[in-house]
Amino acid sequence: MALFLGLLIFSFTVTSILIIPFINILYKIKFLRAEQKTTDFQGTRTSIFDRLHKHKAGTPVGGGLLIILLVFLLYVFLFPLLSYLGVYITAVFPIKEELNILFFTFISFGILGLYDDVMKFFGFRRTGFFGLKMRHKFAIQWILGLIIAVLLAQNLKINFIYIPFFGVLKLGWLYLPLAAAIIVAFANAFNITDGLDGLSSGLLMICLFAFWFISHTVLDTPLSVFLALWIGSLIAFLYFNVYPARLFLGDVGALSFGATLGVIGLLIGKVAALVVIGGIFVLEATTSLLQMLSKRFLGRRLFACAPLHLFLQNKGWEEPKIVMRAWLAGIMLAIFGLWLAVI
Repeated sequence: MALFLGLLIFSFTVTSILIIPFINILYKIKFLRAEQKTTDFQGTRTSIFDRLHKHKAGTPVGGGLLIILLVFLLYVFLFPLLSYLGVYITAVFPIKEELNILFFTFISFGILGLYDDVMKFFGFRRTGFFGLKMRHKFAIQWILGLIIAVLLAQNLKINFIYIPFFGVLKLGWLYLPLAAAIIVAFANAFNITDGLDGLSSGLLMICLFAFWFISHTVLDTPLSVFLALWIGSLIAFLYFNVYPARLFLGDVGALSFGATLGVIGLLIGKVAALVVIGGIFVLEATTSLLQMLSKRFLGRRLFACAPLHLFLQNKGWEEPKIVMRAWLAGIMLAIFGLWLAVI
């Protein structure tokens, strides 16, 4: 554990040193949040969001890119060094295959999000396929999710999930659509939650600490190192992301981090624990989905606005209060999820 804590501190230190110059670069290239002109799932302007978040225009976007790059580079440099230093490495799966899946998810969803960020914040016309309309982005996510599911099933021989109180459930070929659905769902759930300063990043930090504990108990060194580096870098980012934020993740971080969180749950085989530990993400996505379905099939809004954090903000809750209470709920869900994972 001392090794992993040291890696976390090192990652935090490196990110802390580089993040301010990175923010300055974003200002220089004008990679900034534009004036709010958002649309909902039906393509209708969400005026409530615009009104509540217009003051955030001009804030740099793209913090997720820095975290992805640093975690990848630090891992490539430090993990081979562990063997030379005599660290005993244990793994649940073939190390190379496990790392290929982790970083393929981490980077591929990040590239998809980065492309969308560039199209939005540099003002390119959003027309045709290359503008990444919602249905195109969703289709690409499913393609990536299915590729990752196939890699999990073929390369790591994972075709099961663990259900608390019932045991292991083998799914066979049904594992592929389920795994892909989990990856895509968490990518979008994280993206939906990423709407208030520090909300999604703080919740992710809590989730990662929970899975870090689980990875340590199952003696998965490659995953533990990955999580240590990710948590350290995320904490440094969160310092600049809490209210009032000086830096946002952007889709590059939101899609990457959500999808990777889903993959970690699948790697460990604790899907039920994943749903509970990431319960706030699930709740946020569920409220948005219900809103969308209500508008499409009932012709009216179920809520004044969605997702949940925007609904509470519209009710008069102050942004920091929503975030802090979500963190507290996230901590309790993480504890409950850990209990489910170890029984």
